[in-house]
Amino acid sequence: MPINCSTLENTFTLDNKPYLLLLGASRDQICTLRTARALGVPVLTVDANPHAPGFAYADDYAVVSTRDVPALKAFADHFQSKGRSIGGVLVQGSDIPQIAAELCEYLGLPSVPLASALIATDKLRMKEHFRGHGIAVPWFQACDTIEELKEVVRVQGFPLVIKPVDRSGARGVFLLTAPEQIDSLFDASRQESFSGRMIVERFVPGLQISTESIIFRGEVYTVGFADRNYSRMPEFLPSMLENGGFVPSICTPAQRAAIDVLISDCARALKVENGIIKGDVVIGPQGPMIIEVALRLSGGDFSESLIPLGTGVDIIGAAILMAMRLPLDPASLVPTRDHAVVNQYFFPPPGILRKIEGADEVQAWPWVRKLEFWRAQGDRLPAIRCHGDRAGVFIVEAPTRAEAEERASRVSAAIRFHVDEESVL
Repeated sequence: MPINCSTLENTFTLDNKPYLLLLGASRDQICTLRTARALGVPVLTVDANPHAPGFAYADDYAVVSTRDVPALKAFADHFQSKGRSIGGVLVQGSDIPQIAAELCEYLGLPSVPLASALIATDKLRMKEHFRGHGIAVPWFQACDTIEELKEVVRVQGFPLVIKPVDRSGARGVFLLTAPEQIDSLFDASRQESFSGRMIVERFVPGLQISTESIIFRGEVYTVGFADRNYSRMPEFLPSMLENGGFVPSICTPAQRAAIDVLISDCARALKVENGIIKGDVVIGPQGPMIIEVALRLSGGDFSESLIPLGTGVDIIGAAILMAMRLPLDPASLVPTRDHAVVNQYFFPPPGILRKIEGADEVQAWPWVRKLEFWRAQGDRLPAIRCHGDRAGVFIVEAPTRAEAEERASRVSAAIRFHVDEESVL
């Protein structure tokens, strides 16, 4: 059973409106919580962390793991036994659309098909499914033993990407470029997997693009196109880490049209009539290919900031309205602006953080839309191995991409992390 259920005092809890159940209450979900309340939708959230920052923005909350389906069902029953109702379920940031789909099935609410959500959270099944529907993906193969990986290297050569089938946030994702890496990287990647199952795929060079689409009544509206920033990846190899993104994308109109078709094909293959598809695409020598997709809203500021600031489309608000079966005007999914926005992260060295300088100066610049630090004085900073190890983020906006990139460089230069590197364990 859930614990620490705490109804907050506000008008929403008094008028018996159906609640939106948001799975997760971390910093990634705060914008969605605030957006729901701004739309007049009472919002209920759950998180395993009793100190989750999103609880302060919810109308009701409970300390329940977002991956514990029996506990979530029990909580939903308990919540609705008090005369309240859950009208929709939403996921942002966390790659658990299968949990949302199973809850919706249990509560009799519409959602993406559970079978499709399960496919989308297993990178091997996803690629097999897409290949079976004629959708372009990089060459891949299941790889559950070192012997299998060595045979793949013998036949395919380098470079290859190895990763768990069931993780996100770049956890366990490594670029394999030399024989001496095989044993260590295979073991390191498998340790990050929930199931111990692995996939190896051909590394395809080219521009990588994050997409985000609303599928509404069978129509696909791909409003988010961001160029993924891998400029600092050489610092972290063999880990494959991006440093935010840029909008608008530099891809050509023809490439964008091809990506639109690719995402629409993915939606049809997954039988999604109403929902969200977040895509990772690479434009390789043979054209756009799907690296993977997720049936959820993105975290990491893409849906929260880059899309609305760059295009004028409130994709989070649209997802909430759709989840709650409230009126959604398709015209609201058409971009109304083409502004340049950049988000980037902070990658300080490992050690004890002594202080951060430059924040006051940067916050005074009017084109800085966000500046957040996720570490405080005295914290032990980890070595950067996945996206969760980053120390903070900033977002800048400008009339043109060149100006946005120049402003991002100014912020990066102005923020200084002072770290006692001798204290690393």
